[in-house]
Amino acid sequence: MSTKWWTENSSNISTELHQEKSPKRQRRVKWMKTALVIMIGASLVVTSGCSLLPKEEDEEVLPPITPPQISKKPEYTVTTTTLESTVTGSGKMLSVQEETTSFQLDGMKLKSINVKPGDNVTAGQVIAELDVSDLEKKLRSDRLNFRTQEVKMKETLRKRDEMTDLEFEEAKILFEQAQQDMADKEADIAKAKLTAPFTGTVISVTAKKGDSIKAYDPIAVVADTSHLVVAANVSKDRLNQIAIGMPVEVDINNAGKHKGKVKQFPMKQDDNNNGNPGGGNNNNSEKPEDFLIVELDKMPEGLNRGTPLSIKIITNRKENAIVIPPVALRIIGSRTYVQLVDGEGRREVDVAVGQQTSTQVEILEGLKPGQKVVGK
Repeated sequence: MSTKWWTENSSNISTELHQEKSPKRQRRVKWMKTALVIMIGASLVVTSGCSLLPKEEDEEVLPPITPPQISKKPEYTVTTTTLESTVTGSGKMLSVQEETTSFQLDGMKLKSINVKPGDNVTAGQVIAELDVSDLEKKLRSDRLNFRTQEVKMKETLRKRDEMTDLEFEEAKILFEQAQQDMADKEADIAKAKLTAPFTGTVISVTAKKGDSIKAYDPIAVVADTSHLVVAANVSKDRLNQIAIGMPVEVDINNAGKHKGKVKQFPMKQDDNNNGNPGGGNNNNSEKPEDFLIVELDKMPEGLNRGTPLSIKIITNRKENAIVIPPVALRIIGSRTYVQLVDGEGRREVDVAVGQQTSTQVEILEGLKPGQKVVGK
């Protein structure tokens, strides 16, 4: 019902109010006026109430939900290649003949050091000398005393018939002891001079003038740098994979790659010398016998002792080997298999494996080149 209907009939009601004169009719008219007012008021309230309500928001449009797609596992083609199993190591060029020189005397001061690293020396050349002035002074005194003992010994020999065997033996022992003491001092003084064991080059010097020297402390390293050898370090757990005569590829710093073969195993095999040629931190104590020795097919020119290098020993090599990547190989218990892709989809195929490297697995049985397998 609209307000318009009520307004259109309001004029008729007003007309009736003027025409009706009886009380009954007047009450009726009054009731109609009251009803009219109530109806108009209710209509206004409804109309105004609609305008006071909050404006409804537009309905949110949600994007369509796309179900996640399951990622497809990678597929790999079965191929053939030359497969190599290798053992690697690092090392340096060392001299075939190399020696660490030292004194045999103990508790002496170093009087002089006559060489420095890089000096060329000849066999017998004095490298260093100890201060034995006190020992020389004592030797001079002993020599004078020995002259007196010589005179006494001559007198004893003349009176031999007048002496008992015991008296003569005691005099003889005292004379020989004095003679031996003097010879020992002469030998010690001779040991105070350290000489080059052979003709070569001084690699390092580890002592200086005035140092207190202990017996067999290293003084200098002498090497024959004209004859070098490839000396490499390989961890002990990999040595059992190597055999004498195995082919080796040697990469020498600034000299390129060269071929050779394993010639000699290290005499000392230390578990703690991984990647550290010589098995220690003291480069002066390095000896060829502490390393795996490789004989090069041809020694390049211009190499120096200490030049760093790396080696790759080929322990197994196979031409035209059928291979797949390791991620395509599946192992459950004692079963080794792959998922093969063919016209019917995927199916499991048992395989027999051979050599394995970090990037390839040799397949002896079960697959052919050109087939496709599924990765994990």
